[in-house]
Formats: sequence, C-alpha cells, structure tokens
Amino acid sequence: MVGSGGPTVLRDLLGSDIDPAWKDEEVCVVGLFGKTALAQGSWQKCSLVNSVCDRHIFPLFHRAPERPSERSLFQTYYEQDSRVLYVLLNGLSDTGSLLKACEDLSRGVSHAEAHEWWKDEEKLYCMHLLYLFSVCHILVLVHPTCCFDITYEKLFRALDSVRQKMLPSLKPSLKDCAVGLDWKLNARPCPPRLLFMFQLNGALKVEPKGQGQQTSDKPKKHSPKRRLQHALEDQIYRIFRKSRVLTNQSINCLFTVPANQAFVYIVADEDEDPVNILLEGLRHNCTLKDTESLVPISGPRRYQMMRHTRQLSFTVENNTNLSGQLVDCTLREFLFQHVELVLTKKGFDDSVGRNPQPSHFELPTYQKWVSVALKLYEIIIENKDDDPPAFPGGFPPKLLANMKVLEGYLDADTKFSENRCQKALPMAHSAYQSNLPHNYTTTVHKNQLAQALRVYSQHARGPAFHKYAIVLNEDCYKFWSSGHQLCEERSLTDQHCVHKFHLLPKSGEKIEPERNPPILFHNSRARSTGSCNCGRKQAPREDPFDIKSANYDFYQILEEKCCGKLDHITFPIFQPSTPDPAPANNEASPAAHDGEVEGEKIKDKEPQTQGESTSLSLALSLGQSTDSLGTFPEGPKAGGDNTEASGHGTDEKVEKRPSLVDRQASTIEYLPGMVHINSPKGLLPKCSSWALVKLGPAKSYNFHTGLDHLGFIPGTSYLMPWDIVIRTKTEDEGDLDTNSWPAPNKSIPGKRNAVVMGRGRRRDDIARAFVGFEYEDSRGRRFMCSGPDKIMKAIGNGPKESAIKALNSDMPLYMLSPSQGRGLKPHYAQLMRLFVVVPDAPVQIILAPQVQPGPPPCPVFVPEKLDITLPSDGLWVLRFPFSYVSERGPCYPPKENQQLPSYKVTKGILRTVPQ
Repeated sequence: MVGSGGPTVLRDLLGSDIDPAWKDEEVCVVGLFGKTALAQGSWQKCSLVNSVCDRHIFPLFHRAPERPSERSLFQTYYEQDSRVLYVLLNGLSDTGSLLKACEDLSRGVSHAEAHEWWKDEEKLYCMHLLYLFSVCHILVLVHPTCCFDITYEKLFRALDSVRQKMLPSLKPSLKDCAVGLDWKLNARPCPPRLLFMFQLNGALKVEPKGQGQQTSDKPKKHSPKRRLQHALEDQIYRIFRKSRVLTNQSINCLFTVPANQAFVYIVADEDEDPVNILLEGLRHNCTLKDTESLVPISGPRRYQMMRHTRQLSFTVENNTNLSGQLVDCTLREFLFQHVELVLTKKGFDDSVGRNPQPSHFELPTYQKWVSVALKLYEIIIENKDDDPPAFPGGFPPKLLANMKVLEGYLDADTKFSENRCQKALPMAHSAYQSNLPHNYTTTVHKNQLAQALRVYSQHARGPAFHKYAIVLNEDCYKFWSSGHQLCEERSLTDQHCVHKFHLLPKSGEKIEPERNPPILFHNSRARSTGSCNCGRKQAPREDPFDIKSANYDFYQILEEKCCGKLDHITFPIFQPSTPDPAPANNEASPAAHDGEVEGEKIKDKEPQTQGESTSLSLALSLGQSTDSLGTFPEGPKAGGDNTEASGHGTDEKVEKRPSLVDRQASTIEYLPGMVHINSPKGLLPKCSSWALVKLGPAKSYNFHTGLDHLGFIPGTSYLMPWDIVIRTKTEDEGDLDTNSWPAPNKSIPGKRNAVVMGRGRRRDDIARAFVGFEYEDSRGRRFMCSGPDKIMKAIGNGPKESAIKALNSDMPLYMLSPSQGRGLKPHYAQLMRLFVVVPDAPVQIILAPQVQPGPPPCPVFVPEKLDITLPSDGLWVLRFPFSYVSERGPCYPPKENQQLPSYKVTKGILRTVPQ
C-alpha cells in the first residue's frame, strides 16, 4: 500500500485496483523471510521494516492466525517515497504460528500424522519462498542469533532444484506480460541478491578497557561487531561455494551475494530484557519537557513513543570516530546501498571467474510487476493451471511432484525411516511364508500376518512405519489371493473344503479343474458310512455341503437299491408354478412374524400337552406291566374313566394345536432351509429332510432276536416294549343291568373290598408296541439306547427295559460312541432313526418329533407334517435328518467343549389316542 497506509496481504494487493498516481512508478521489491526468537514473538521482520521506514507500519506484537489455512501468507507494504515494495513471508518459522500449530497437534494426533503434517507445512513454506525468489530483487534472511543456520544450505539447494523443474511451466504463463524477453525466459526480473540480518542477543561481549587488556594496545580499525560480520560473510560464502549453491555464473544461481559489498548485518541488542526496554521508553517519551510542550512532534507520535530515543547514525562507512575506528553503518544504510543499485538500473554484477557473463536485470513499473506477480502466484501458490486433485481436499498432481522433489532434500527423517522399513519388509515376508501350506484359510492368513507384523515392528522405525505396514498387509494379501487361497466354504459337518478358491459348476456345466479359477464341487475329503432310510443297507457318503445332498440325494440313491418298494408316508414339499422360483427372504414378514408368535406358543404349550397325554397312557401301561399297582383308583370303572378322559382331552388339544402350514402353500417362494416351529406359514422346502418308511407288518419284528440289520453292535439291536392300555368293556359292566346274583368271587359294584385294582381286567386290555432309538456314528457303528445316555445291553431273549423312560425324557441328539478309535478326538453318534412297531389293536399312535440341534437360540426343527398318525399293524422307521439347516445357516455338530444336553429330541415324540 501507499506510505500512509497499513500492511496488506499479497493476494489482496494483487487483486486490487492499482492507484493511477503510482502505477507507472518503477519499484524495487524487497522480500523478508526467516526465523524469529521465542522471547520476541513474530514481530522481528516487521520491526525491521518499521525501523527502515521510520513508521509504525506493522504491529509490534503479531498475532498468529486462528485458521490453519491462513498460515504461511505474505504481508506487503509499499513505501512510495523510496519506491520500495516490502514483501514479508510469515510461516511456521515464526513463533506465534509455531505455538498455534503445536496446540492443534497436541490434541490426539499420532506421531506419524504429526510428522507428515509438519513436513507438508514445510514444503508449502518452501513453495511460498520459491515465489519470493521469483518476484523480488533483494531478499533479506532474518535470523534470531548471530550463528549461520546450516540447514539453509539444504533448503536453497531444494529450492534451486524445484525452480529448474518448474521453469518450463512458468515460461508460457509470462508470454503475454508486458515485460522484457529475459524476464520471460528466466521467470524473474533478475537473479536476486540475498542479504543476511542476524541478531546479536548478547553473544558478543566486549570487555571494557582496564579489564583483561592493556591500555597500550593499538586500537583496531574495525569494531567487534563489524569483525563478526566479516567472519560470517566469509563463512557463508565458503559454505555456498562448496555446496555449489553459488557458482561463477550468477544467471544460473538461485540467488547471488555481492563480492565487494557487505551482505551480512548484525542488529545489536543493547538490553536483553524487553520489559526494561519498554519501561525506559515510557519514562523517556511520556515525560514532556518545557521546551517540548509547545513544539509539535514530527512524524507519527505512536511510533516515536515505541522506539528508542537514540538517534540513528546515517554516517557513511568510511567515517571514523575519535579513536580512529570506523563507525558501523545503520540498518537503512546497509539495505539502501543495495536498493540504490536497483533503482538506478545498474543491476547486480555478481558473476566471478575469468569470463563472467552479465546477468539480466529489469526494473519494472508497479503495474507490470503486479501483472507478473499475479501470474506466478496463480501457478506457484494456487496451481490454477494444474489438473484437479485426485480427491477432494488433496494436492494437485504437479504440486505433489514438486513436493516429491523437496522430500529428498528436506525430509531426512522420512528418508531414513523408509530405508529402514524397506529393509524390514523382506524379513516380515519370510515370517509370513514360514510353515505355510500351499492353500490356507483366512484364519491362517490372519495369524501369519500378525506374526509378520510382529517381526516388522521389531525392526521398522520412524514416520514411515504405518505406510510400509500397509504395504506389508497388501503384499501378504496379494500372495495369499494369488493361488494360495483355500476355499472358505464349510461343510454341514463344519469341515473346510480342501480345494483352492474355485467356482461351483452351474446347471449342465462341466468340471474344469485347470481353469483359473477352477470350476469344481466342494470337497472336504471327509467320508463317513451311512445307512439308507429303512436302515438295512449301508454305503459310504461324501461330506455334504448343502442340505439337499445331506438329507435327500444320498438316501435317494439307496432308495433304488433297497427301500424303493416299501410303503412310504410322504411329506409335503414345494411345488413350483413358475420356471424360476426364488427363495423366501430371510427378513421377517408379517406372515413370518405371525408364524414365529404361534411357534413360540406351540413351544410353550406343547411339552405340557404331550407330557400329560403321554405320561397318562404310559402310567396306565406301567400299572399293568409292573407290580406297582397301587397307583390308580380302585375298580376298573375308575381306571376306564381316567383313560377315557385322557383320550378325550388329548383329542381336544390336538384339535386346538396350531399348524405351521394351515394355509395354502406358496408356489412362488420356497423355504431355503428346513421347517422349524418359527418358520413362516405357507412356505415349504424343495425336498424333505425326513423319511417315514414301513418295513413290514408288526409280526415281522421278532422280540427275541431284534433287528437283523447291518452295523449294529452286538446286543443293541433290540426294540423296547411299550404296553398301551386299551379301553374295553369289562365283565362287571356287562352284569350291571341284571338282577342276578353276582358271580362267585365277585363283589357288588359300589362296595370296597381288598381286591387289588387291575385284576378284574381281561388280557386283551393291553396292546404291546415296540420302540427303538437308533444312533449311528460316522464309521457306520449303530446301537439302540434305552434311555438318555444309556446304551442298550440285551442278553438272552431281548431287553428288559421298557420304553416308558425313553419316551418321557429328552433323548440326546448326539452321544459318545461306545467304540472310540485310537485318536484323541472323540467320535459322536447321532440319532438317525426311530423304530416303532404299531400293533394291530384299536389304538392310534401319533408321531410328533421335535429336534433342537443346539443351544438356544437354535430353532426347534419339525417335519413338514406336525402330527403323523401311524397306521396299525406295521413296523415303521422314521429317518431323522443328517444335517439341520435353517434359513440363517447350518447347525453344526457339537465340538469337544460343548454341552451335549443342549442337542436333544424333546420328549413326547410318541403319544397314543384310543379309538
């Protein structure tokens, strides 16, 4: 801005209208950058401009911007009297911005993220600094100590490399600007001259005369401060020449330093305590003297009161004091000896060597400089001519490429960390691949990856740790998925498929094991021995992976060889009406919800109903087949009344029992799993997992020899007797209407006597059925159980145990096989068949199996028919499913550490209804 105005941001200056009063003035652009001391805040560069211009332009204490996006911005001031435009670069090197950034990063930011953020800010600061080297004639590096920071050598080499890389993209943007050809070719008005300003800060202490030196010593020509400046100039020049930041031809350098002029200035600090400085200034400036009360103070009063009252010496450098020592020049004298070379268009002739080449120089007008500076600002800072970022909030591609160049120079920590992490990657890869099978599952992959990460963390260090940890994860996953991934499908017996990742063949498609990925069926290489529906024939079976092959296909193959000609009671299945039916959705629909509610009611009410009817009939049978005859009321009439009441109550409860398929079955959607008590109404599976077969008439079973089937352990192939009480008309009831005398040894009805109940019934009041619960293990070993966890052991003419205990108890679905192998893994036998011999008697036996193949919330599975009335005079076999699958997935067999009582067939599987 103009001399009387305040500082502005460079972007606002470039975008504002140019004042016609000074748009054609030729200007010298001076840029200031560097670091500030902690005790002085971020005002040092601003105070230098205030001192040179003798105005209060910038605030004494600069406040850091609140928003991170406002950091690393330029501030400008145009002094019209001297035609100098000052451009100040404020970034994280200033204390205020540094403190603000540290506060933001202290809020839960990891070390790697903080390091990456610092380096990004440093790279952005370098891009702003590169812009400063492209638009300024003179650059001033401000440093808070009197020691040269060697890191600037690395910074300047990085800037020179980025400038050479960006130069081809900068030239086309300046072709329409009204500047000279050399400026367009080099993208800068001249090779800028770099000056250094250091602060003394009490580092240079000179002892007064009489203390440590003799008075007869000859006074030196230069002061200690000037001698320090000369020493710093020599040191800086040697460092830059050795690193080839400065060369003989200044036109190719990032900046130049003068050969015959001073380019280092030390700002002396008389008092190290800023509080004392302010108090002294207040006492001196706020006390008005008599001579000053009427004389107006020249210049801005505010600035005059905040600066020292010591008058600046504007004497030239060759002046001497009384002792013959040269007087030190002032800050303005130091700076303006270089500014005068620019304003007089002499330029900087800083090339050295035998054949120095003159460097280009151009002094632009204010308007021309603004137009060029705006173009370079859009390219270097805003990257407007670049492609859009790869993702929102990211950096443009060209800016990322420039930052990659800066990384090699500035980010030594990341470079060391990357080298260290790259050396740790092969060791981690070896740890991952050690003791690996050719194909393995996700669990093995995760375990090996965890081992690889442990090895990696022992050797990797630094900010690149997380970056290469992700690379290790991706490499291990790529190795696993490139031909080493095992098929993740598990069989219904919880066994993994042994094939590598493959596709299943579609309908009519051939198996192609050589294809990538191969087309194969699932195979776990686990085989077992199973029996057919009726149990008379055994055959090996493959480990099933779907419900159809487990509960239908295997038995259908054996049907053709054994059970095909036997009588069957079929279960309803899905009958499609469309060529492409769809499975029902697993989400709960209103109908499904109703089914679940009613199913819960069934689950709550059914055990009580079955228990009452079954226990009653079994108790009556127990009273006739054992010696416990004192349980029932006296007389046959009382027993008959109880039996009739029991039968009547059972019929009523059967009628009230809700059905899961009480509405018409769907012909569009099928049930993806098996039917259970919570299944939606009206949905049926494609095939039934149950089978009910008639082996023959009731007399085909011999009580003394048992079943003549393959695979039974000796002594376990017998069915248990079940005596069922049948209501018949007794002799007493037939004589009640006659007036004849009672028969001998008969009592008068209605009178009590000592006759034990049950002796007055005829032998045809009892019908004998037989029941057997058959278990089968994976090796084809079969046996019957006479009760929960009790294997039948029949010696001689059949078993002595009655079926009452087994029918009144929850029978286990799985139990330990009596023939364990040599291995440590236990073998479980599964309940596979229920044998029922229905006598030729006036009684109905109703079959209602309910299986819970796991702990809650595992569903309770039932057949597609809930209550099945077995026809009389027959040996019936109910084959249970081999695997239990709901719409949510399979119910796996128990593991070694699981409780077997949770896997059960609920009691009440059989009940009787007298006719």
